[in-house]
Amino acid sequence: MNLSFHLKDLNKNIKYILISFLITMGFGILTGLAYLYYTTESSPKGIIEHYKGTEDVSYEDWDNYLDKPMKTEKYLHDMLETTHTHVTSFAFISVLLGIIFYFNSIISGKWKTFLIIEPFISTLITFSSLWIMRYLNESFVYLIILSSSILYFCWVIMLFVSLYELIFMKKSNL
Repeated sequence: MNLSFHLKDLNKNIKYILISFLITMGFGILTGLAYLYYTTESSPKGIIEHYKGTEDVSYEDWDNYLDKPMKTEKYLHDMLETTHTHVTSFAFISVLLGIIFYFNSIISGKWKTFLIIEPFISTLITFSSLWIMRYLNESFVYLIILSSSILYFCWVIMLFVSLYELIFMKKSNL
């Protein structure tokens, strides 16, 4: 099966659908990052507290928790639920972005392959490290930060390259 067309060559109605989808996906990704910052402050300490709970909270500290809920230890069922929903969702996001990005004409070869495959690898590393950080060794928080940063970086590149080609590049003269 030869799939040799590019995003820029698609019918304008298909382009509108893909542009709408990618913008919506981008909004969802940004909302997820905002939630991550809100719940963990995007810091190693915040991530550890989010999954292992907040220790030794005094009555004076309660004022700090008026806007945010207190962080309690995540139990096995919480960890399973988080892992299941996120790994499944991230797989769908990665495959949908990857399929659209596959048809771009801007990035090709090994970089294209890397950007398409890497989010799947980072998803597995991120959520495996989350379990290790929660139950065995808090130092794995740094691997969580690294792998999830690479994952989001790949998603953003695929999203913006695809949007750029769909919106700004002219149709090829075939």
